Amino acid sequence: MRYRIFFTALSVSICIAAAGAAEPDPAAVKRGKDRFVATCGFCHGNDGTGSRAPDLVRSPSLMHDTAGETIGPIIRNGKPDDGMPGFPAFTDAQIGEIAAFLHSQRLIALHSNRVPGDYPVEKLLTGNKEAGKAYFNGDGGCAKCHSITGDLKGVGGRYAPIMLQSRILYPNGAKLTATVTLPSGEKVEGQVIARDEFRIALRDPAGWYRSFDLSKVKAEVHDPLEQHRALLHKYTDKDIHNLFAYLESLK
Repeated sequence: MRYRIFFTALSVSICIAAAGAAEPDPAAVKRGKDRFVATCGFCHGNDGTGSRAPDLVRSPSLMHDTAGETIGPIIRNGKPDDGMPGFPAFTDAQIGEIAAFLHSQRLIALHSNRVPGDYPVEKLLTGNKEAGKAYFNGDGGCAKCHSITGDLKGVGGRYAPIMLQSRILYPNGAKLTATVTLPSGEKVEGQVIARDEFRIALRDPAGWYRSFDLSKVKAEVHDPLEQHRALLHKYTDKDIHNLFAYLESLK
């Protein structure tokens, strides 16, 4: 049986922590590419985007990884039940270089249109929709913010399958807002324009740009994607396979 890995987002407008690995070192990328092509390319394609075996560039395992700590055990141990051999002789450095190559491919994929929007649903639809429905209403917590008769009504028919997957993990259009409380007690609310450890800048409802010294005010930032970010550290590949199957069925 061939093993399956979930295909994640193609393009994002928000950088989520688990997808935010540092840009890989070019020299490490080159060494990792050479090793990957020699040992993995026959099945996964020389660019990691899939051939006889699935796409690795858009897999949740890579999204959770930063320098090989997540994908390393998979490379070393393989997935015997799914037909993937292991490479136990690879050193930590070699694993890190393969990870650097795959992360470089992920960055390219995130900022390109290399995968067509009409990517066949048969390659993506590997989960169980009833289990996905249970996850949506239960452990996933999706039903707390979303409704299949409201914002998600007919969602499976509104988006191409590959783009629906993108929106599950990386919904776009959400903007940070903040409430700034001044020393006087006055509160200023607005969309966050810029923020660092020293200052926060807002665009208030009237359109005015307001900047504040964080040592002199209290700022409460509201992130509409907080629950999505939290899920990055909780869901399993199986959960997302199932959730996609459920949402794709909502025509």
